[in-house]
Amino acid sequence: MSILRLEKVTREIGTLVILDQIEAAIALGDRIGLVGPNGAGKTTLLRIAAGLDEPDLGSVSRKRGLNLGLLAQESHFDVAFMASPDLRTAVRSAAGDLLDLGARLRELEHAHRVEEPLYAELQHRFEILGGYTLDQRIDETLSGLGFTRDEWTKPPSALSGGEQTRAALARLVIADPDLMLLDEPTNHLDLGALEWLEEHLRRRNGSLLVASHDRAFLDATVERVWELRDRKLTIFRGDYAAYHRQRIERDARLDKDVSTQAEQIAREVELVQRYRSHRKYAKMHEHEARLARLQEAKIEAPKAARKLRLPSAALVGGGGPSRSGEIVVRAENLVVGYLPRFVREPDEVLADWAGVPRGHEPGAAEPSRAQPSRADPSEAAQAEAAQAEAAPSEPLAIASVPFLAAQRGDRIGIVGPNGAGKTTLLRTIAGDLPPLDGVLTIGMGVSIGYLAQLRGAAIAGETVLGAMTSAISITEGEARSYLARFLFRGDDALKQVRALSGGERSRLELALLGIMPSNLLLLDEPTNHLDIPAREAIEAFMAASPATLLVVSHDRRLLETVCDRLWVVDDHLAAPFDGGYRTWRAAVAAGWTVASAIEADALRLRGSGPGGAATKKLGVAAGAKPGGAGAPAHASGNGAGPLPEAAAKAPAKATARPKQPKLSKDAYRKQRALVDSELTRLGLRKNHLELALGDPAVGANFVELRRITSELADVTAGLEAAEEAWLELEDRAP
Repeated sequence: MSILRLEKVTREIGTLVILDQIEAAIALGDRIGLVGPNGAGKTTLLRIAAGLDEPDLGSVSRKRGLNLGLLAQESHFDVAFMASPDLRTAVRSAAGDLLDLGARLRELEHAHRVEEPLYAELQHRFEILGGYTLDQRIDETLSGLGFTRDEWTKPPSALSGGEQTRAALARLVIADPDLMLLDEPTNHLDLGALEWLEEHLRRRNGSLLVASHDRAFLDATVERVWELRDRKLTIFRGDYAAYHRQRIERDARLDKDVSTQAEQIAREVELVQRYRSHRKYAKMHEHEARLARLQEAKIEAPKAARKLRLPSAALVGGGGPSRSGEIVVRAENLVVGYLPRFVREPDEVLADWAGVPRGHEPGAAEPSRAQPSRADPSEAAQAEAAQAEAAPSEPLAIASVPFLAAQRGDRIGIVGPNGAGKTTLLRTIAGDLPPLDGVLTIGMGVSIGYLAQLRGAAIAGETVLGAMTSAISITEGEARSYLARFLFRGDDALKQVRALSGGERSRLELALLGIMPSNLLLLDEPTNHLDIPAREAIEAFMAASPATLLVVSHDRRLLETVCDRLWVVDDHLAAPFDGGYRTWRAAVAAGWTVASAIEADALRLRGSGPGGAATKKLGVAAGAKPGGAGAPAHASGNGAGPLPEAAAKAPAKATARPKQPKLSKDAYRKQRALVDSELTRLGLRKNHLELALGDPAVGANFVELRRITSELADVTAGLEAAEEAWLELEDRAP
């Protein structure tokens, strides 16, 4: 039985048709994903389904008494929510009926009427609706969506825009409506919160209609897909992966049908003309009738979607980037954070986010001149302004990095919860922030291109075309040709920059990033505000790019498709993980943590002296000591504030090897498979490299000999570490 039905729903804005004759229905328990490119009308359809907007034509039928809730992209909060004394109270208010029922029970208790049948009936209903577990569910929801206990006591008005949207999502989860309508619910969630929300949506019994560009999220939560395309709605069975296969097959079949019909029409036209010339009018009229039927039932070919086409070569600078050194980035005992002079007064912060130029630090690596603006005039400015008000007068340490290194051609994803320091680490590598302590080395010949997460500050030029011609001296024709690859065609190139949508803004900043060639790309949430086709285009670009990639992202499909290694930032610490996203999540489920990884490395390297094995591991490839002439380094400083507690304790733990508990059979089997696989891979690679060293052609080529020698040293060190891990694992065998 349908709880909501759309019948011939049409929505128009002026002469522009957004939705055309939409027919669909939602049954109790349905979990539906709504997909389509930006501007297809997904938000409009959700608002019509929720009753916030009315269709111009057609009707929307809802089951009597249907309880539905909508989470909009840009949430507008009611007065009661904003006036709540704290976040927990604001979220608790979503269970209004349950709270009223609890108040009624208390009244009966105070009136000593607990023996009456009415009290028993209300108590049973209160228990069935989960009244006795309400507070527990609120705590689980707030924790699951990434709110710390300290934030529970903050008033909603003190939260940032993204936090308020997460609070609205928490309130909707507690309300648990019959039909939940979600518009891009993953925008402000980190990986942990995403996984928690997926699990919750899988468990709930109510219906769900969710518009999202997160393909992994759709695969995990929906069983049907509604596709909005060319103003029409098409329904597919299965999750997103199944929909994607069906859509490709359907389009291919439709293209074939269109081609076949065109051939039939051409054939009938030819026969009509032939019989007319031969004056065989009976036959001519017969084929004219066939031609009329074919033309009446003409199949329309699907419109070719405009696709983002990222160029493989930069706009200027001779095409591709120059070749960097073997070691691109190397961090040792690095502390990232903010110096006192970076923590400014709130009015200075707001002025800076509004577009006041900022100089680079002396000695810092200069990012690409195509670096996009890094600001959001509302949320980002207010967040940093609030931080400035509460900031101490001493350096503010965010995260400690014992050792990280990226070699030429690496594709590394930087993951971790919100606020852990991922962006701070990336800004430090980009030269936007100076290191508080330790050594950060940028390799020989490295050219940095940086796309920041916080966007919105003024871009030079009033229009998209003006922004391009202001950034680089090129003709209007060259600028238009380049912008067309980023979907700015015709009048789109004359759009006002300040009037661009989030997706259009992201595309413009990607275009500005690609002006100059870069062999190190620092990308902070590059898929924000982009639809699925644009995300797929970015993935294809990354996969084909020769540049070294450091990517901060919560897009799990991108991480799994592009990145073969990870840097994990958590608990004020950062550590490498040699594996992709799925391997990392499996390791986390088996007990892997950043602190334990750092501790294991410290134990393995104990006795090698300060930086002994770590420095030896990369010394051949780097060709120089940190800060030497062979590798320009970011200035390393002292005088940083006290490290976070977890970072301060990490070295102390390394002095004694704790006795590890026994593993379960399942955890042991999984970890043993990973270690055996690594031992096999490294052993084969070592044999291959040793054979290559014996090749006379390699011996006569100094550059190739140096590369192979460097890689062999790394593989040997990795093999030793894998053997040590195997021995430790055997000690923990069940």
